[in-house]
Amino acid sequence: FNMADEDLEAIRASRLQAMQGGAGGASQASQQEEQRKQMQEAKNSMLAAILTQAARARLNSVAVVKPDKAQMVESLLVNMYRSGQLQGQVDEPQLKGLLERVSEQTQKKSSINFRRRDDDDDDDD
Repeated sequence: FNMADEDLEAIRASRLQAMQGGAGGASQASQQEEQRKQMQEAKNSMLAAILTQAARARLNSVAVVKPDKAQMVESLLVNMYRSGQLQGQVDEPQLKGLLERVSEQTQKKSSINFRRRDDDDDDDD
């Protein structure tokens, strides 16, 4: 887990340097792209430390089909790691549970209500 902490420190240092630099437009865009790459690499290294091989393979499979859901689970895992909620590595059954939790939260709830008018068929006598 120390490798992930070092990556985060490197990202913070590069972010601070980029903010203090205030470089021109073209170099700023390339700095932002480089910073984005560094953040992605740091996230990947954290996930590699957090997840077992089987869980990582499953998450990659989910990312192919539903990238937004995989991204939500990755963010959830990183936040749980940072806040100390994870004990040891997350295995495949635990990852399945997280995926189900995210699915339940993001599932669109739709309901159809049938409102029937009250038609009085009886005529006035």
